[in-house]
Amino acid sequence: MKDTPIDHEVVSRLIEESRISNIGKASIREIKRLVDNIEKETGKKFIRMEMGIPGLPPNSIGVKAEIEALKSGVASVYPDIEGIFQLKKEIQKFVKLFLDTDINSDNCVPTAGSMQASLASFITLSRMQENKDTVLFIDPGFPVHKQQCRIFGIKYESFDIFNFRGEKLKEKLESYLKKGNFISILYSNPNNPSWICFTESELKIIGDLANKYDVTVLEDLAYFGMDFRKDYSKPGVPPHQPTIAKYTDNYILFISGSKLFSYAGQRIGMMVISDKLFNKQAAGLKRHYTTDIFGRAMIYGTLYASTAGTAHSVQYAMTAILKAANDGKFVITDEVKEYGKKAKIMKKLFIDNGFKIVYDKDIDLPLADGFYFTFSYLGMSGEELLKELLFFGISAISLSITGSEREEGMRACVSLVPRDQLPELECRLKKFKELHS
Repeated sequence: MKDTPIDHEVVSRLIEESRISNIGKASIREIKRLVDNIEKETGKKFIRMEMGIPGLPPNSIGVKAEIEALKSGVASVYPDIEGIFQLKKEIQKFVKLFLDTDINSDNCVPTAGSMQASLASFITLSRMQENKDTVLFIDPGFPVHKQQCRIFGIKYESFDIFNFRGEKLKEKLESYLKKGNFISILYSNPNNPSWICFTESELKIIGDLANKYDVTVLEDLAYFGMDFRKDYSKPGVPPHQPTIAKYTDNYILFISGSKLFSYAGQRIGMMVISDKLFNKQAAGLKRHYTTDIFGRAMIYGTLYASTAGTAHSVQYAMTAILKAANDGKFVITDEVKEYGKKAKIMKKLFIDNGFKIVYDKDIDLPLADGFYFTFSYLGMSGEELLKELLFFGISAISLSITGSEREEGMRACVSLVPRDQLPELECRLKKFKELHS
């Protein structure tokens, strides 16, 4: 096992020097730093699949608009906490055209990425009712969401969706909600890391139970429109991006500027709060805020105290991007389809060399090719496989840190693997198969 593409002794030493107690349980950022150090010392480039960040150029419409905004002097002026008027109107239109959902523009709030939107939601919702203090995560999911809850002392529970698709979801979900202590449910759709996509019937189950138990659904649409099995790119024309907003009026949507619009570096996201929830009164809020109205507590309480608004210039960038999409001058999925094309190739390379896809179906349909995929290798846990692949110059993360019960699995992100690296990926996978056969 010493004849590996990356020097075995160097990798072993740097793993030890990282002082990560269990490499398989390491966070995404810890894996990134470790791989950075290995690349630096060995001079050999890894196949980087650990970070879920965009690998495409930023949207040129946004760049141009942001430069113009900076030249006009907006950098010297505080933005309104609730967002600039133009952006709020374009978010409202975008939600109508691409989600077929009517919303008041007042409820459309730009945030410093979807990460701030989720954190603000956890905090504000947990203050509404003393007897409802727990978040339910439908896993697998983005590990940092749980970290956000932990650092603020917010309780949470979770379950892996793998064995509870379709009608099985109702009984499983209700077994939690009937306890009465849950204030919200969070999931991503398409899902990070498994790339499963909820069906309309599953969304209806979630919505119906949210209504029954008065629970707010937090729908993370970070990968908006990126289930490439259907074309969600035409404004105002079906099919529309599936959403919980069709089945309950107790929801908050998180729409990211990072993935679909490749604008991650400027930290822009959109929080869309249902009209009912925005205007909902809860006496419990007065324990922490000056108001008992949820929308006002969210904006003038939580968001104001955390960032006092999203950066001014990037709001003009997102306004221009959304306007172009709403007007049909920018096809939202054209560029990001590259992720699906690469995923198809990469999945085949893994399968051809003895690996298996862990989450491989949406109930009875083949899973879409997209931003992420999951894989395993016979006889190895995900934690063992993560460490072993480092010797072959391949980095990913273990599914065990995502809340998945599939302990043999790994999550791969395709975004940072350029096409010209795919032949090298194939060579390294063949070498892996050779040494483990």
